[in-house]
Amino acid sequence: MIPANAAYRPARPKAEDQVPDTMTVEATAMPEPDTAGATPPVVAAFAFDGEGRARRLGAADLLDLPAGGAFCWVHVDLTAEGAEDWLLRHGIDGFVCSVLLAPETRPRCTMHGEGALLILRGIDMGPDAEVGDMVALRLWISSKRVVSVSARPMVLIHEIEEAAQRHHAPVSPGDLVGRLAIRLSDVVAPVVGLLNEQIDDLEEDVLDDDLDLERGQLAQIRRSSIMLRRYMFPQRDALVTLEIEEADWLGTRDRHRLREAAEAVTRLSEELDAIRDRAQIVHDQIMDRRSETMNRQMLILSVISGIFLPLGLVAGVLGMNVGGIPGEHSGWAFPATLGLLAVIAAFQVWLFRRMGLFRL
Repeated sequence: MIPANAAYRPARPKAEDQVPDTMTVEATAMPEPDTAGATPPVVAAFAFDGEGRARRLGAADLLDLPAGGAFCWVHVDLTAEGAEDWLLRHGIDGFVCSVLLAPETRPRCTMHGEGALLILRGIDMGPDAEVGDMVALRLWISSKRVVSVSARPMVLIHEIEEAAQRHHAPVSPGDLVGRLAIRLSDVVAPVVGLLNEQIDDLEEDVLDDDLDLERGQLAQIRRSSIMLRRYMFPQRDALVTLEIEEADWLGTRDRHRLREAAEAVTRLSEELDAIRDRAQIVHDQIMDRRSETMNRQMLILSVISGIFLPLGLVAGVLGMNVGGIPGEHSGWAFPATLGLLAVIAAFQVWLFRRMGLFRL
């Protein structure tokens, strides 16, 4: 199995470096849990001013929608107690809430009223995650608020926070969604590259006639590529659907970013298709080599059997314990029999050579 975070886990900011007091992003305490010991549903919340700056929001600010060109982003933990109640209390209708909290999802985009429901998939960055493990990022997007829901911690939160410190925060909901989609593709890219390297090594081993390959290695590559591809093409379609929708909060720049994200997903999908096809070719080559080896061994056994079968027949006939066996009382009978067997064996070897059976 291949850990999904083997070589590309982004570094998380240290606690003392996260939000300096002099930066634009101001850390504010998040809502207290309703139940003692429960995890608050809101993981992080930001208010963006539409000019590249942002600040964290506290519990008292989440009900107020920003004015002008500003908007906010709230990320909710799917596994936290009270997540559904929080969404309903903050203006998310029942249909949207049911989609955001659905146990099983596939990438898709659906317009609902003045907003859009977008479901994306990314690599699970958990310590025990494998290549095929993916986590869903569910988004409700409107002109003033973006609500995201996931069951795993999102490294993207820290990256958006760092961008805000440099005054490079998203300037619109579409810009935020486009950045999230591109970043999800960037996380998948190293995994696809790792699969490419592994299939390259297997192809070299096959060319070197090394058939002692690890039995599960090729199967794992094929399985991983199939599972990743399962979500990549629907994700591309979801991003393209959002790009062409007539939403007032999507500008030309946002559509370009969404198109770029869709192109990135398309490239990954095509690479996964190529990996799957190459893995199938390697599998076929291995099976052909094994079949060829087995046929060669069977041919050797057949030639040996063909040589000794007549010799065994002659020896068996002369060894019958009945009267009238030729040369039974002659001293030259045994050497003569050996000579006959040698002649038969030599004739068979000559015949098999003429037939090409020794060209192994």
